[in-house]
Amino acid sequence: MSRAKRGMRLFSLLVAQRNSKNLYRRIQYQSACGMSSRSIASPAVSPENNRPHALLEELKMPFSHALIGSFFQDQPRLGNQFLEDSLLQGYLKRHLPPVVLEEASQDLERFGRRLVDEIDSLGRECELNPPHLQHYDAWGRRVDHIITCPAWQKMKVVSAEEGLVAEAYERKYSSWSRLIQIVKLYLYSPSSGLFSCPLAMTDGAAKVIESLGMPDALQDAFGHLTSRDPKTFWTSGQWMTERKGGSDVAHGTETVAHAEADGTYKLYGYKWFTSATDSDMTLTLGRVVDAQGNIMPSTKGLSLFYLEVRDAQGQLNGIQIQRLKDKLGTRQLPTAELLLDGVKALRISPEGRGVSSISNMLTITRIHNTIAAAACMRRMINLAREYASKRFVFGRLIKDHPLHMQTMAHMEVQARGAFLFLMEVARLLGLEETNMTTEQDEHLLRLLTPIVKLYTGKQAIAIASEGLECFGGQGYMEDTGLPALLRDAQVLTIWEGTTNVLSLDVLRSVVKSQGRVLSAFFTSAQEKLEASSNIPSLSQSTSRLLQALQNLKDFTRKAGMRESGFLELAARDFAYSLARIYMGCLLVDHAAWTEATESDVYCAQRWSEQDLCPVFTAEAAGCYNGDAASMDTRLVYEKSPFLKERL
Repeated sequence: MSRAKRGMRLFSLLVAQRNSKNLYRRIQYQSACGMSSRSIASPAVSPENNRPHALLEELKMPFSHALIGSFFQDQPRLGNQFLEDSLLQGYLKRHLPPVVLEEASQDLERFGRRLVDEIDSLGRECELNPPHLQHYDAWGRRVDHIITCPAWQKMKVVSAEEGLVAEAYERKYSSWSRLIQIVKLYLYSPSSGLFSCPLAMTDGAAKVIESLGMPDALQDAFGHLTSRDPKTFWTSGQWMTERKGGSDVAHGTETVAHAEADGTYKLYGYKWFTSATDSDMTLTLGRVVDAQGNIMPSTKGLSLFYLEVRDAQGQLNGIQIQRLKDKLGTRQLPTAELLLDGVKALRISPEGRGVSSISNMLTITRIHNTIAAAACMRRMINLAREYASKRFVFGRLIKDHPLHMQTMAHMEVQARGAFLFLMEVARLLGLEETNMTTEQDEHLLRLLTPIVKLYTGKQAIAIASEGLECFGGQGYMEDTGLPALLRDAQVLTIWEGTTNVLSLDVLRSVVKSQGRVLSAFFTSAQEKLEASSNIPSLSQSTSRLLQALQNLKDFTRKAGMRESGFLELAARDFAYSLARIYMGCLLVDHAAWTEATESDVYCAQRWSEQDLCPVFTAEAAGCYNGDAASMDTRLVYEKSPFLKERL
């Protein structure tokens, strides 16, 4: 029925209602006067006269009493995330050997179905039923039992069955095994109910054990961490943060280790922030106490320890769980403060080499952080575009409003850049793990890992926030599940190093390598632009990227001649410049592929329209001049007692 006809029918019903009420009043009036209904000056009752009542019965007054109307907005539905991701499928087709592509695609499509049919609802249950801590049993005994929901426990089973850690270490497909594992985690992450976090640390712990040469004492643990059997699969924690600080482990670690006669150690300390505290084992840092009771300060005094959370009888291993953290997001994940009171542990690094030994774990967990960021963006966009195809406002579907599509296109460009950046780091990691890297690859992996983590974390928060707007008020309602995407995204710029901490880490990698990581960056970026230089549709984007590369080179030359502190002020913009240029090169390189789509080309064009080298722009504006740091402080602390005290 057309809108016009529906309107006329409603009008007729309202007129009928009015006439019916008038007739009812006349009957009541005549009755009060002692007149029979037959004496009313109106036609005799007939089927025609009952028509208004029939119409009223049909109308039903939709908002009366318990009825709330007939319109209900269809919610966005989750489809097979592998089949709906054109860039992912294109990337795999371009890079994977044909046999690997066929087998991996079949498994990913199957996994995509399992996500929809089973895993996504489990993840939602984890969000709705967060963990809680039981300190004592009914008889007053201290038990410190973290109670998690059945869905969280089922996620551990799923992770083992799907080989979400094992895939990378079985190396069935040589260097491509790591990339395939990361793709699977990319699909899994937004539906995981944050079980992706213990998987990140489990993967990192397995990486550390492998990098240490698989010592006999750790082979059993490695087997558990990489098992596909739910009955034997373990997860690992990562207990680094103490009260004095998180990233500054050199000065913030107070945990001490006392040697025992059997070669083990007893750990004493307080861990301020321990993620996935319900895991089976963990790696942690501590300072060895010598025979005279002394400890070595700073990084040189830190050693790496392995411990199992519970003993053979199932009792906590000298651990007291003080409380669970009350967090903005990641509520599904048990995160706790722990008192270590004689924890039995095994030192697995050379004494004083704890930080360097755990660096491999940090590489893995930062890449997992990037997986979560890229996956968050993709999920938000996929849900928003599905919703746009069924939400009707202002006379048409949202997808038919050009401004809305322009906004979503901006989001899509960012998500695609993040995905290709993630895939590049995954590819390099796979090569490194199978001893197939060149020197350039090794330098690139060292430089790009902190960059991809810091930049995609910022992207994810922006896209998640913008994505909520795509749903209007429903994007703000907790029972839709959508706000959790934004709350959980906020941790991505904090965990495993804030943006500023990682920006300084980028500078350290440049200095420590004597500039070789930067040389590798420039060479790689230049190589990725070679194929696109002769493609008319990509020529402008290529030119802009080449100019940005030249601007970055000019900046680095100037920076080498500037005063100390100049590069620290520029560190964040420097890292952003490296990220934007390299992501642009990856997008252009993919768009130059012979089977690239029109959308691939358009995406590369849109990416290159932004300021690709903000550090060059800011330097030209004088943002890093000698007085910039003091003026920044004055601006922030103007009228503050702190600034007055210093003056």
